[in-house]
Amino acid sequence: MSTVTVGRTVLYVLSKYDAEAINGRRAAGENHSLAGGAQQHIGNYHNEGDVVPLTVVRVWPDEFGPGIPGINGQAVLDGNDSLWVTSVKEGTETGTWRWPSRLDPAAELIRATLVANVTTPEAGLAATA
Repeated sequence: MSTVTVGRTVLYVLSKYDAEAINGRRAAGENHSLAGGAQQHIGNYHNEGDVVPLTVVRVWPDEFGPGIPGINGQAVLDGNDSLWVTSVKEGTETGTWRWPSRLDPAAELIRATLVANVTTPEAGLAATA
């Protein structure tokens, strides 16, 4: 099992609160002209359960118990902004992070080759007719 460290990219599952905060900032940006220097939040809206990449910027090694770290990081959103998340733990529910899956390139090549070579019964019959 990998150890989470500063600089790693993990996947973060947006909570209902996260989505409401993101969408609220984006709606406000659409409806107001901003003074110089203020950031207008522009981008697609997000929903609870959306999965976004998160760059880890701080690890709290035992925040949720011995050997159970909490992390802080910047979640990359589909727009010109990011979401600062703090004290999140690894998990599968909303408001948690998880490791991205890795696809072995050799396994993918074998899978693609097998799929390309599979024929249906109808195709086999047509070839012999």
